[in-house]
Amino acid sequence: MGRLIAVLLFIAVLVPGVLLARAWGLAAGRRAVAAGGVELAEPTSEGTRTLQRQARYGRRVRLLGLLLGVAGVIGSVVALAEASVFLWIPILGAGLLLGVLLAEATRPRPRWATSAPPRRPRLGDLISGWLLWTMRVVIATQVAVTVSLWRDDELTGPVAWAALVVPVVAWLLAEIALLRVLVRPLPAQGADVPVDEALRTWTAHLVAAATTVLGLLPLGTLLLRTGIDPDGVSEGYDFLPVALVAGGFSALAAGVAVTVFLLTWLRPVRSDSRALAT
Repeated sequence: MGRLIAVLLFIAVLVPGVLLARAWGLAAGRRAVAAGGVELAEPTSEGTRTLQRQARYGRRVRLLGLLLGVAGVIGSVVALAEASVFLWIPILGAGLLLGVLLAEATRPRPRWATSAPPRRPRLGDLISGWLLWTMRVVIATQVAVTVSLWRDDELTGPVAWAALVVPVVAWLLAEIALLRVLVRPLPAQGADVPVDEALRTWTAHLVAAATTVLGLLPLGTLLLRTGIDPDGVSEGYDFLPVALVAGGFSALAAGVAVTVFLLTWLRPVRSDSRALAT
């Protein structure tokens, strides 16, 4: 009976990760609609220049994130020598994702004329609120778990600081990007509205996905480590290790799934006027 309960508990803890992956799969439909609106419209010359300028800016800042990751790898080698080899991919990935977030939080404003009086979109029209609140809950959970393990001396100072600072910085950059998306007025020219909507949709999903990944992967690692380590679980709780291991697997699997969906959003918004001729 105890084994059956443990299996059911394991499956139940995996469900949130499956639901999150499904929600991001549904978000692909929103991306298709936004991209289709741009391809079927003929933006103004300023709208076309805005798309090109935004794509160049995104590539440059993401490259900066890659360089930040490389610098982190070099720093880990200096500090930990050969013991740092297992940290290279996580550090490089964190640098790349922070570059994505920094690019979206600092994108230059389009130079087209804005509507008068100013009109602004609702965030619910750009991205599912469930994805945004999941991002925030993941970061809050990651911070709480890290602080708890740090207080119990389960984490060393440098590891704990890294597990705290990276997700919190990612969350702050995401909130800045979302705020900028909301306060920017809509364009005055109707032909530029699909371009503007697509840019906002891309930004909202990119920052939500990148922040969620930066929260889920370290959270899953910490939960899995605590569940497997017999010294990290109190005696007398038969199902706590099962829940921790299941939660760790669920967070890691969901993080990998969101990473896959994030890759599909990295392609910049493009306008294809040839679609009008079909």
